[in-house]
Amino acid sequence: MKRIFLIVLDSCGCGAMPDSPSFGDAGVNTLRSCAASSKLHIPNLRKAGLGNIEGLSFLGKTDAPTAAYCRLAEKSMGKDTTIGHWEIAGIVSPQPMPTYPEGFPEEILESFRNQTGRGVLANAPWSGTAVIEQYGAEHIRTGDLIVYTSADSVFQIAAHEDIVPPEKLYEYCRIARKLLQGKHGVGRVIARPFVGEPGSFQRTANRHDFSLEPPKETLLDAVKKAGMDTLAVGKIYDIFAGQGITEHVYNQSNANGMEHTTAYAQRDFCGLCFVNLVDFDMVYGHRRDAAGYANALNEFDRWLGSFLPTLGDEDMLMITADHGCDPGYDATSDHTREYVPILVYGKGIKAGDLGTRQTFADVAATAAHALGVELDTPGTVMEALFV
Repeated sequence: MKRIFLIVLDSCGCGAMPDSPSFGDAGVNTLRSCAASSKLHIPNLRKAGLGNIEGLSFLGKTDAPTAAYCRLAEKSMGKDTTIGHWEIAGIVSPQPMPTYPEGFPEEILESFRNQTGRGVLANAPWSGTAVIEQYGAEHIRTGDLIVYTSADSVFQIAAHEDIVPPEKLYEYCRIARKLLQGKHGVGRVIARPFVGEPGSFQRTANRHDFSLEPPKETLLDAVKKAGMDTLAVGKIYDIFAGQGITEHVYNQSNANGMEHTTAYAQRDFCGLCFVNLVDFDMVYGHRRDAAGYANALNEFDRWLGSFLPTLGDEDMLMITADHGCDPGYDATSDHTREYVPILVYGKGIKAGDLGTRQTFADVAATAAHALGVELDTPGTVMEALFV
């Protein structure tokens, strides 16, 4: 293969794993909840064989799938964005990243306050929209930063753009990132800018993630080392702390991310285009909006129908996810521990069932094999694709 387009539909899980109850996620299934909304209309994904994947027969099966398909189990001990993407790129994380259900310890906050010169509000797990409604007015009055977390390994800082401009907020996030290492090495420090007035605050598209550096070489590193292009669309650059990436572009929305992917496909590059579409998770999953999630999938499906005919003879398209965020699950508003689907298209790809595979890292192993690059990963190549 000359080019691989690897697209992550952020949080598009396809059913609970055997260990999901230990993560507090019994019976979850993101795609099932989307289908139950009655809004879901994804003919291209169904035609590919999405409904043929184990546990997804409610989507409708096809006798002539246009893609190879299977579900992937997460081998890493987590259900967050960083660990999920790292595993897709070839790294299995046997230990979970630290979480803070009681808020961050004073040793961290004291250093943070001293280095930023600002106070701290909240310091507890919160919904991102609820926390700014609760503390936004006080933040505007005092200039104190809204610091909060979730069930995931994150340190989030919310600030009104009129009080703390985004670039200044990013500076504060970099301070936090340097503090949060070792035993407090959270997966991501996230800038969460917002605008508006009390009672009508809105988060903006100026979110920015500051991730831990991957602990070893990823698929991106291997492709770059081989002298090929590694093009990152959306928050991929942030998730991998820029490592192994030759060019990147941020998204303002899923639609914008699909536009960027189309634009890259029109270029004569050689290597990997790694795409994250975060609206599924950020806008719909966490807000438990099943109808909105379904409509976002419909939008992607329409784009997919126009994108597939543009693939060349030496192109491969891989569509997968990094975890679940079941919009029908009321127990929490956080990510859900789920299998994820994968669909693989290409003129040199054999369509059909690849079963259930034991790690997301099989994606990295397969992509590295297809591009002819060396990668040390616990994943295994999906050899049936190339028969």
